[in-house]
Amino acid sequence: MPFTLATWNINSVRLRQGLVTRLMTEEAPDILCLQEIKTPIDKMPVEAFRALGYAHVVARGQKGYNGVAILSKLPLQDAGEMDPAGLGHARHVAARLDNGVTIHNFYVPAGGDIPDRTVNVKFGQKLDFVAGMRDWARADRPARSILVGDLNIAPREDDVWNHKSLLKIVSHTPIEVDHLTAAQEAGAWVDITRQDIPQGALYSWWSYRSPDWDAADKGRRLDHIWATRDIAAAGHSSRILRPARGWDQPSDHAPVFATFDL
Repeated sequence: MPFTLATWNINSVRLRQGLVTRLMTEEAPDILCLQEIKTPIDKMPVEAFRALGYAHVVARGQKGYNGVAILSKLPLQDAGEMDPAGLGHARHVAARLDNGVTIHNFYVPAGGDIPDRTVNVKFGQKLDFVAGMRDWARADRPARSILVGDLNIAPREDDVWNHKSLLKIVSHTPIEVDHLTAAQEAGAWVDITRQDIPQGALYSWWSYRSPDWDAADKGRRLDHIWATRDIAAAGHSSRILRPARGWDQPSDHAPVFATFDL
């Protein structure tokens, strides 16, 4: 059963409902995973999405911040949620397809501005969250699983616009990369995007602070699609929909896509 999956930090699903429906109409992924929906689930515009064929919704929400959702044309079963750092935030939800594949949708904390947990609590929370993802994978090794989301870490040198300049900037510091690598190795996760596009600069996020994000192109690849090794070979056709960053009132993230033949 081939299906196309997209992941997108939408930065408020209610504010950007029109962008979500545009993506559903123009790109029509079978499954759309959203992060930072910033709404309780009862306030989420699910009827508008169902009208476009996304009849199945598994989500966890909060008022005003965080929140994750999986919208699907394919039947889904709710597979629960985790709170890796014990923050009480809606930052993970899982759903299982009829073919037994489990999709994990994560929104890792951004981590604040200072990469030092002794003076920045948010940075410590981020490291603890990713360490919790590692511990979960070690304790309950995932199989036939796909992990997506805004992981808020750009691990490779070519995942950022300037490796040397960003080594002390949250999202690309060595300690964050080490934590993410440990989580990836614990679950034997394969980075599907980089499996398909192994070389070259690749970004999914551009700051709102840049007056001309496209020309400056100071991006980072913060949004990821991974799969467990047992199904990684089924993943292909990876791409990042860069033009979505330039849509009206955009998110600062662009959607990331992959197709799986499962």
